[in-house]
Amino acid sequence: MKLGLTIATAIAVLSNDSLVAAFTPSKNTQFVRFTHSDVMSYRHLSLAVEAEAETDTETEVKTVLDFESVNKLPYRLLQKECKDRGLAANGSTAALRNRILEEMGLVIPKVEDCVISDDVEECLEDIEFINEADPDFDFNVLVAEIKEKTDAGHWKAATRKLKQLSKRHATPERPVPQDTYVAVLDACVADRLHGARASEPARKILEQMAEDGCTVPVILGNQCVLHCLGNGPNGTHDGCGGIDTALAMLAALESSPSGSNVLTVDTYGAVVSALSNDGAVEEACLLLRAMVVEHSFTPPLSVFSDAAHATAKAENMGETVLQVLTLAKASGYVLDNIASAEAGRQLLASGVIAAEQLDNLPLGLRLLTAARKAEGCAPDRGDDLVASTSSAAQRACTLIHRKAIDTAISDNNWKLAVKLEQLMVERSLTPSTAVLRKVVGICTKNEKSKNAARLLVDWVSRAEEGKAEKPPISVFNNVVNACEICGEEELTLAVLESMKKVHQSEGNIVTTNIALKRLAKQGNLMAVEGLIIGMLQSGMEPSVVSYTTAIGACVKAENSAMAVEWMNRMRTRKVMPNYHTYNTVLASCLDKKLESTIRGSAVAAEMMADVQKELTEGFKGNSEYTSVMPDKYTQVLARSLMKQLRENWRADEINMQVAKSTLRVPLLKLVDFEKSDAAAKVRLRKSIKASMAKGDDDDDSDDLVDDLEKIVDMAKAHRTMEV
Repeated sequence: MKLGLTIATAIAVLSNDSLVAAFTPSKNTQFVRFTHSDVMSYRHLSLAVEAEAETDTETEVKTVLDFESVNKLPYRLLQKECKDRGLAANGSTAALRNRILEEMGLVIPKVEDCVISDDVEECLEDIEFINEADPDFDFNVLVAEIKEKTDAGHWKAATRKLKQLSKRHATPERPVPQDTYVAVLDACVADRLHGARASEPARKILEQMAEDGCTVPVILGNQCVLHCLGNGPNGTHDGCGGIDTALAMLAALESSPSGSNVLTVDTYGAVVSALSNDGAVEEACLLLRAMVVEHSFTPPLSVFSDAAHATAKAENMGETVLQVLTLAKASGYVLDNIASAEAGRQLLASGVIAAEQLDNLPLGLRLLTAARKAEGCAPDRGDDLVASTSSAAQRACTLIHRKAIDTAISDNNWKLAVKLEQLMVERSLTPSTAVLRKVVGICTKNEKSKNAARLLVDWVSRAEEGKAEKPPISVFNNVVNACEICGEEELTLAVLESMKKVHQSEGNIVTTNIALKRLAKQGNLMAVEGLIIGMLQSGMEPSVVSYTTAIGACVKAENSAMAVEWMNRMRTRKVMPNYHTYNTVLASCLDKKLESTIRGSAVAAEMMADVQKELTEGFKGNSEYTSVMPDKYTQVLARSLMKQLRENWRADEINMQVAKSTLRVPLLKLVDFEKSDAAAKVRLRKSIKASMAKGDDDDDSDDLVDDLEKIVDMAKAHRTMEV
C-alpha cells in the first residue's frame, strides 16, 4: 500500500513526541523572513548573544543600530553606514542592508537541509511517500493571477502576489518569469508611478530582476527613475519616492545584464538636478563627472546650471563650480555661445559668483565677456542678463568690477579704469560714489581732461535721474584743474557751468584757487589782487594756497617786492606761511638785483625764525601744509641767492665783507640746516606723525597739498631749476 504521508504526519502517527519536537521550531528563537541571498534574519539576538554583548563594551558602542532601524535607512544612509564600517558601499538596497546586518551579527547563514536522526530513518524504512500533485500548480496559478491583476491595472495586488511568488514558490531552477516582472513593473510605472506611490515596489522589482539576471526594458527602467523624483524635500513627491529611491534604482539598473547602457542621459541628468536642488552638491558633481568622463554623455545645460547654482550657494565651494564649468566645456559647450540660453546664463552667473569668492578677477571678467559675445540675446546683452540673473550674481559682478578698478588705479592704468567703469554702466551695475571719484581722480592725475570731463558729465546725468549721488565740489575742482593744465578753456567753462547748476554755487575756495593759478601763470598781478579782494568781500577767507598762488604770480612777473608784500599781508590775516610759501618768495628774488638779494636774505632770516619756533612748539596737521622746515628745494634757492649775492659784490654793488657778514649768514643757515641735529629731529617727528596719520582720508587737505606742489613746480619751471 502506498501512503501519501508527509514526514511530519508519519512522525505524529508513530506518537514519538521527542521526534516531533525535533522538527518543531524552538520558541526561544523567532525567524521573521528569508532573503534572496539565502540568509535568515533574527529580529532579536538570542539570550546568549545579548549576554555576550552586555559584557563586550566595544561591540556595544559600535552596534548602535538594531534590526528595525537598519531596515528603515534610505539608500544614501545605507551607503554612508557601510563606508563608516569599512564595508563595500555598492550594490542594491538589500545587499547594503545585509552587509550591515551581517557585520552587526543580526543575520546568520540559512540552514539548507535539516539532518534526520538515525532513529527516525529506522522508523521510516517501510514507508514509501508519493506526491502525485502538480509541483508547478501553485506557481502557475500565482503567475496567472498576477497577469490578471496587471491587465486590470491593480498594481498593489500584483506586487503583493509577485512577492508571494518569489518567496514561496520561486526556486533557482524555476525562477519568476521575466514577463511577469515586466508586467508588474509596467503596471507600477503607469501614471508616473501612480504619483510616486509605487516607487518602492518598483525599486524592489528592479533589484530582484537584476539579481535574477533579467533584462530590464530600457523605457521602463528610465521611467522608473524619472517618475520617482519630485519637487519635494529630498526629491520626493507628496512624501513618496525621492532621491534615495532613484539612486537605488540606478544601482540596480547598472548591475543588470545590460549595465549602464540601459540608462539615458536624461535619467542621469534628472538625478543630478534632484541632488543639486536638495543641496547634495558633492554627490551631484560626482555623478555629473561620471556622466561626462565615464559615459561620454553631453548633459543638457540645465543640468550643469543646477549643479553650479547649488554649489555656488554653498560656502568655500568655488573650486567645485569651476570644475562644473570645465565639465561643461569638456562636453562640447562653448562658453562664448551658451549665454544665448537661460540655463547657460545661469551657469555663467554661478561661475562669476565663484570667481568673486576665489578673488579671481580675470576669470570673472572673462566669463562676462563671453556672455557679451553670445548671439541671440537681443535686444539685451548677454553680460547684462548674466549680471541680473540673481541678487548674488549682481553683487558678485559689482564687487569684481570695483576690485578690478582699484587694481587698475593702483597700477596707474587710467585707460583700464575708465573702460571698467563703462562696462559697469553697460551691464546695469551702479558704480558707487567712491568708485566714480577714483576713476575721475585717476584721469585728472594723468591730466586726461576730456575723459575726466566726460565721466563727470555722465555722473551728473545719473545724479539727475536719481541713480547716483551728486558729485562733490572737490571733484569739479579737480576736473577744472585738469582742464586748466591741458589748456581746455571751453571745457573748463562747461565744467564750471555744470558745477553751478548742480550745487547752485560758484564753487568754494579751491575753485577760486584754480582761477588764481590760471592768472598766476599769466603773471597778471592786478587780476590776482582783485580776485583775492573779491574773496574777502564775499566773506571767503583766502588760504595759504591762495596767498602762495598770488606770490607765484609775482615770480612770473619778477616782482620780488610784491611777493614780500603778499607774505606780509597773509600774516596780517593770521594765515601763516609754510615752506612752500617761503620757497616761492625766495624764487621771486632771483632776478639778479641787489634789492631782491637783500629781500631774499630777510625772507631767509624770517624762515629760520619760524623754524626755531616750530622746533620749540611743534606743528599741527599735515606737514606739507603747515610746516616751515626747509626742504632740498629751499637749499637750491639759498645757494642760488648766494651766487647772486656773489655776482652783486663782484659788480661792486655791495662790499664783499659786508655781504658775507650780513646778507649771506641767513642763507648759509638754510643751506646747512639739513646737516644739523635739528633737521634729524624734524625728520623723525615727521615720520612719526605720518605713521599715525596713515589711513586717514582727508581729500580736502590732499587737494591743498597738490595745489601747493603745482605752484612750486610753476616757480621751478620759470627759473628752470631742478631739485
